[in-house]
Amino acid sequence: MNIIEIIKDLHPVMQAFLAACFSWLGTSIGAFGVFIKKEIDRKVLDGMLGFAAGVMIAASFWSLLAPALEMSAEKNIPEWLPALTGFILGGTFLRIIDQILPHLHPGFKTEEAEGLKTSWRRTTLLVLAVALHNIPEGLAVGVAFGAAGAGAPAASVAGAVALAIGIALHNMPEGAAVSFALRREGIGRFKSFWYGQLSGIIELTACVLGAVAVMAIEPILPYALGFAAGAMIFVVIEDIIPESQRSGNTDIATLGSMLGFALMMVLVTGLG
Repeated sequence: MNIIEIIKDLHPVMQAFLAACFSWLGTSIGAFGVFIKKEIDRKVLDGMLGFAAGVMIAASFWSLLAPALEMSAEKNIPEWLPALTGFILGGTFLRIIDQILPHLHPGFKTEEAEGLKTSWRRTTLLVLAVALHNIPEGLAVGVAFGAAGAGAPAASVAGAVALAIGIALHNMPEGAAVSFALRREGIGRFKSFWYGQLSGIIELTACVLGAVAVMAIEPILPYALGFAAGAMIFVVIEDIIPESQRSGNTDIATLGSMLGFALMMVLVTGLG
């Protein structure tokens, strides 16, 4: 019996929980880099961030928007309407959170912190920046497993597993980015690792909530898939891509994005 068959026998919420733990492991692996080196080469980091952006863009279409469109094809409304509505709401939701939650992206000065003004420490703001990214990623994985568990014809456990693998790969550079940023602030290796991996906890919560929501209210499935896609695309365009090109390594970041997109496309279409 292969791993997909084993996962199929579990309750969808448990599937989502285990997938979120796997994604959290990706964040932890990236954060573990502080035990190996004190600093990460900026070109390497920008390539990894570009890779993460490519993964999220591909996942937004193949794992979320395409199934949302297919689910709406037989309804008495334009098939694009639920996906579009969810997509816009997802982006709007992340924009609101982005404006409210104080956070600071790695490599930025403290005065460049976004969100409401606060006296929180710089280290806290750095961790919250990655935690903000993890909201749509967790929702995406949770909604994918919830859709498969609800019996949606366009969704499958294999496709949700592929998405979870892609998100885990994407989380590695994010975990590395925040942990190495904390290390540069003079924080010890263990604390840098601890806070780096801790930023992934919110993904676990969002993942489980996403799965529970779509199973409890099945008609919202295409809207929920579109919502997760909109939230992920907002994070990619507003945060990850600009950060990957901030140091001038545009070609490396772009090639990383192409590689991430291609890998995610193969994962989703191959497994799903």
